[in-house]
Amino acid sequence: MTAEQYHGSCQCGAVSYRTTADLSKTFACNCSRCGRLGTILAFVPESDFELISGDGSLTEYQFNKHVIHHLFCSTCGVQSFSRGTAPDGKKMVAINARCLDGVDPDALAPTKVDGRSR
Repeated sequence: MTAEQYHGSCQCGAVSYRTTADLSKTFACNCSRCGRLGTILAFVPESDFELISGDGSLTEYQFNKHVIHHLFCSTCGVQSFSRGTAPDGKKMVAINARCLDGVDPDALAPTKVDGRSR
């Protein structure tokens, strides 16, 4: 699979975005947050992400090392993406593939990540 353009949003639509992502490279983390949310993540460079609406509707949550900006809609509570920095220092966005229009999460084959042990 190659990178394709997608539209994503929270449940109520207050937060929406466009991104270019390769969904053949997704991840399912079992950390205390991702495991509870059931996110399937695709990581994209910040340059491949455009927030269309909802900047004022986002609420931030940080935990553990406080390096990932977990952003969720203050109206419906859905976390459709997060912002952070890759180990090489590049700004990245973690897209919740479950929030992308037209994507069947059951068709994805995420790599399991043991975030619980980190």
